[in-house]
Amino acid sequence: MKKLAIGVDVGGTNTVAGIVDAEGNVLVKGSISTPKHGDAAKYIKELADSIKDMIKNVKSLNPDSEILGIGTGAPNANYYKGTIEHATNLSFKGIIPFIDLLRAQFPELKYLALTNDANAATLGEMIYGGAKGMSNFVMYTLGTGVGSGIVINGDLVYGADGFAGECGHITLIPNGRYCGCDGRGHLEVYCSAPGMKRTAFELMSKYNATDSLLADKSFNELDSKMIYDAAVAGDKVALEVFELTGHYLGMGLADTVHILSPEAIFLFGGPTAAGDYIFKPTIASMESHLMPVFKNKIKVLPSKLKLGDAAIVGASALVWKEVEKQQ
Repeated sequence: MKKLAIGVDVGGTNTVAGIVDAEGNVLVKGSISTPKHGDAAKYIKELADSIKDMIKNVKSLNPDSEILGIGTGAPNANYYKGTIEHATNLSFKGIIPFIDLLRAQFPELKYLALTNDANAATLGEMIYGGAKGMSNFVMYTLGTGVGSGIVINGDLVYGADGFAGECGHITLIPNGRYCGCDGRGHLEVYCSAPGMKRTAFELMSKYNATDSLLADKSFNELDSKMIYDAAVAGDKVALEVFELTGHYLGMGLADTVHILSPEAIFLFGGPTAAGDYIFKPTIASMESHLMPVFKNKIKVLPSKLKLGDAAIVGASALVWKEVEKQQ
């Protein structure tokens, strides 16, 4: 019998779900809009209907398959309680009993689990990606924000309350840029895709760089892909954006190494597609900030998860982890 898991990624705009096999192949996937109406029960009913349609499609092609459970990655998700709590980019206010609501739709499924999206990606890396066989590693996810997941002795670290692993909110610069969490100077506001954009505008202002390839872009228009394209074309502002982003990210990675001493740190997300433009300055900065005992020991590696399916695959990995725990 072919055993399958369902992965769900809850985003601020869309919710994507897919059915994944034990090798990390996505057999079928679909999406619904993440609503603005704030009615969590209604939303989860809509999500469940979409998942049930996918299950029917897979069962018609693979009648001997077995769906083991559903893993979900979501903002501000509490693994211990199965709740989404005070997520700022979702319309659902307060504490949402996500797993309880989902279980009411799928009482036949044994394994239902929820964690934040960075933790889900970390499990995906461990089960399907470059961290296979590693017992101690950290994953940083670079995107709209900076998330992270920490694996120690083969287990994902959740902390006392389910919210451990917020390395994106390490304070790099006291009284620095404002962060969406109401803090200041956090790694996220310098190393996320929006952080790179803020750096680009600061540099254009600093140098009065009206000749930069980025100078005619509005703040809302500019994105990290445009910065990458300009860097490839030799634009000095864009090149310095990557140097500074790598400098700050390397500082954060060095702090992570000093606390956890991982075997490797994986980087995942849109900005990492820039390759050496981001990896070289990051590694150089990390090494320059490390204590001698850690130098030249920690690998900084790109994720091996497929970017398009990573959120689904990572969330589905929660199911396999739950199966492993209960065997």
